[in-house]
Amino acid sequence: MKIAVYGATGMVGSQIVAEAARRGHEVTAISRKGTPVEGAAVARAADLADAETYREIAEANDAVVLATSPDRTGGPREPYVEAHRAIAKVPAAARLYMVGGFGGLKAPDGTPIKDTPDFPAIYKGESDAAFAAYEALRDAGTGVTVQAPAAVIAPGERTGKYVTAVDVPAAGESISSQDFAVAALDELERPQFSGKFFTASN
Repeated sequence: MKIAVYGATGMVGSQIVAEAARRGHEVTAISRKGTPVEGAAVARAADLADAETYREIAEANDAVVLATSPDRTGGPREPYVEAHRAIAKVPAAARLYMVGGFGGLKAPDGTPIKDTPDFPAIYKGESDAAFAAYEALRDAGTGVTVQAPAAVIAPGERTGKYVTAVDVPAAGESISSQDFAVAALDELERPQFSGKFFTASN
């Protein structure tokens, strides 16, 4: 399978590249600077907001993974959402796969976790932007599949074991970035959650 990964130098994106390469897939690693990523056959510089380049990449690959995130340095987050609105208008046969946020999952009463009283205020803006980007893709009929992490995700051990749930948190409060990537490639290879918002945790 040919897989393109936006955000390929990040904690999650780099692990998805590594896991895909480990399984023998041909990976194009995309970042703003085109930095080489271990395991990728090609490293390419591109901005997610460049819809024409996205069109070219989507036409050349079987799947496009969006492992980017809203600004975390205090800058504006609307450009991130606008980039997703732009690519939502690009028709493409490639499967679209987005790394979402834990806050987009739902509490038992159906409220998005990001909108619950106990959700940390420091993450609220980032979570709102990530969910708005997802909505742009969903509402455009792209068939996007979203994989959210557990409440905590960090580099750790690749165990190959995880549990999943759709729309709500899965059992377990954390997941390693390595196992998150395992879950992502399992879903890309053997789809079970196409067009859904699911999560994986250890």
